[in-house]
Amino acid sequence: MKNNRRDFIKKSSILGLGLAATPKFGTTTVSKEDNKKEQLKRPKVLFFDVNETLLDLTTMKKSVGNALGNRPDLLPLWFTTMLQYSLVETVGRQYNDFGIVGSAALQMVAANNNIKLTAEEAKTAILTPLRSIPPHPEVKESLARLKKAGYKLVSFTNSSNIGVETQFKNGGLIEYFDERLSIEDMGKFKPHTDAYDWAARKMGIQKNECLLVAAHGWDIAGALWANWRGAFISRPGAQLYPLAPDPEINESDLKLVTDKLIALN
Repeated sequence: MKNNRRDFIKKSSILGLGLAATPKFGTTTVSKEDNKKEQLKRPKVLFFDVNETLLDLTTMKKSVGNALGNRPDLLPLWFTTMLQYSLVETVGRQYNDFGIVGSAALQMVAANNNIKLTAEEAKTAILTPLRSIPPHPEVKESLARLKKAGYKLVSFTNSSNIGVETQFKNGGLIEYFDERLSIEDMGKFKPHTDAYDWAARKMGIQKNECLLVAAHGWDIAGALWANWRGAFISRPGAQLYPLAPDPEINESDLKLVTDKLIALN
């Protein structure tokens, strides 16, 4: 009888019926309680996405909309095309500055809508306003509170090193950050898992000691899949990816995210 049952379970497993799911000796599982305890601890480093998370892109969006024949309705298509082709470059083992990829994506969207736009015009429409966009109203005070609370703050972006440095200088954010990380130094765009692994190594910490603050569902998803922790800022139009795990923090602005981070033990 035992042999017959063993053969039945074996055949069921082969057929995908799931009857052979008994854990092997010595196998350990992480309980929801363990995960909750981990989330109550302070992360060693807070990593911040930059554009839209910290900086208000309203001026740049207006500039891009104007370049697209005064078609602001095409902005979401442009951004998703830019993200798509940044990942095409990563998968194809290529690298171009995120701003250059954005300019190319802008030309593609323009061409598909019978809008004439040169490479130089596309570049100007994006990079000129992007260098001097302001932070969201609550950002500076929130960053100052996090610094006072003892957190180490690191920016982590798909943008170039010089681009972020220029933005932070013009936006008055330089003083709040202990370090600035750009994927330019490793050549793979977020949300590739290698990007998050690289950032953790750069800071000399374990993956579960990293927490990403971002206003992009794809960025939060990438961080969580890389075994980081996450805090989502649901800026207008931003949504979490339903097929990814939920981050431990989900608030509408950085002030509310900061409140919860400071409350961690």
